[in-house]
Amino acid sequence: MEQAPQENEVSTDQGVKRGLKTRHVSMIALGGCIGTGLFVASGSAISSAGPGGALVAYIAMGLMVYFLMTSLGEMATNMPISGSFAAYSAKYVDPALGFAMGWNYWFNWAITVAVDISTAALVMKFWLPSLPGWIWSAIALVIIFLINALSVKTYGETEFWMSLIKVVTIIIFLAVGLLTIFGIMGGHATGLENWTTHKAPFVGGFPAILSVFVVAGFSFQGTELVGITAGESEDPTKSVPKAINQVFWRIILFYILAIAVIATIIPYTSHDLLGSSATDVAISPFTLVFQRAGLAAAASIMNAVILTSVLSSANSGMYASTRMLYSLAHEGYAPKAFGRTTHNGIPMLALCATTVIAALTFISSIAGPQIYLWLVAASGLTGFIAWIGIAISHFRFRRAFIKQGHDLSELKYHAKWFPIGPLLALILCIGVIIGQDPGSFANFNWEQIGVTYISVPLVLILYIVYKIKKHTKLIPLDKVDVSPTVKEHKMNPND
Repeated sequence: MEQAPQENEVSTDQGVKRGLKTRHVSMIALGGCIGTGLFVASGSAISSAGPGGALVAYIAMGLMVYFLMTSLGEMATNMPISGSFAAYSAKYVDPALGFAMGWNYWFNWAITVAVDISTAALVMKFWLPSLPGWIWSAIALVIIFLINALSVKTYGETEFWMSLIKVVTIIIFLAVGLLTIFGIMGGHATGLENWTTHKAPFVGGFPAILSVFVVAGFSFQGTELVGITAGESEDPTKSVPKAINQVFWRIILFYILAIAVIATIIPYTSHDLLGSSATDVAISPFTLVFQRAGLAAAASIMNAVILTSVLSSANSGMYASTRMLYSLAHEGYAPKAFGRTTHNGIPMLALCATTVIAALTFISSIAGPQIYLWLVAASGLTGFIAWIGIAISHFRFRRAFIKQGHDLSELKYHAKWFPIGPLLALILCIGVIIGQDPGSFANFNWEQIGVTYISVPLVLILYIVYKIKKHTKLIPLDKVDVSPTVKEHKMNPND
């Protein structure tokens, strides 16, 4: 017998349930862009471009992400749907683009889950180096699966608390950092001396700043999850705009201030910063600052925070990829079975399929390292490609909305600086993709070019194959469906 929906988990037209509270959506949006990119890789950014160059790059990318999120927010409040930007690409641009964006994004996050559970095993070696890593990876995958299998409310609550741990860590870090800068902790006031040492504040010129754009871009990936959550938010017209507006100020607060503190305390010439990697907690800039302040347990504390961050990323990845596959089934881009839900609104077959891909990818990391390398590389630029899809979709949506005689006052939320915002985001995203590894083109290193840029031809192949097979065309602006109604078949769990 089918159970009644739980309180605050109202069924949508798609069959999923609106179980995400406003506080869940806000924290998911913030937590999605706070991870190892800030906790660890920010050190290499400062080392590459100096304190000034790193700060400029992160500010520029932060503004770009904000414009993108306001674009996504305008569409998501008008049409809250689990497929988010992939569905918007299909409705506002071309069904072939929606097909390519959706499958590309699903593939990316399924592989990212595998990368995260592999990283979790490496992080656990800090405490228990003798145990085989695959045990921790298997445990992590089971935990992530169960969280996503219970209910969307369980996912939201778990992600809320894991994101809160990251936020609290950054606040403590900023407080300790400021006390260290003024000599109240650590015994030596650094002042601004590290901003003028050697070639600081700007090192390496524009090419170095462009390279940091790449690092910053990867750090901010995951903010688009706010669009995915709109389909299961209790009140997307309130929660999505609130989450987006908060993300801007929190990016400024957490990223910009954190990088300023790191750059002020640790000189960009430090070999520890140069060696920053996603799994070496001992040289995390956060660990170094805590140690400089005299906190002996810094490495162990940061290891726990980084483990939380990795599990949070895997949790969000599982959720995002499952909902994307579910939406693809509703749009007719995937087998209909993936669009079925359980009594509590979970697309279980889509969740199981994503878990299987993540598990197979993880196994390939043990059985065939080269295969694993190519799989990870294939997902590398997907976040930037998704952002390009958001920018194009919003530009088309707004033009179609006006052309069809609508007034902007009808929209529940307005994107900022249209059309400058989406156009700037589009240009920056393309620039970052091209700037991934320009040296490989100069040296004609085709293997390196393939590893770095493989996700671009994969998306083009998906787009072209579907376009040829289905004979799709760019939707004329006067034919674009800008209505706020989700016109999809409601699938019964027992279909």
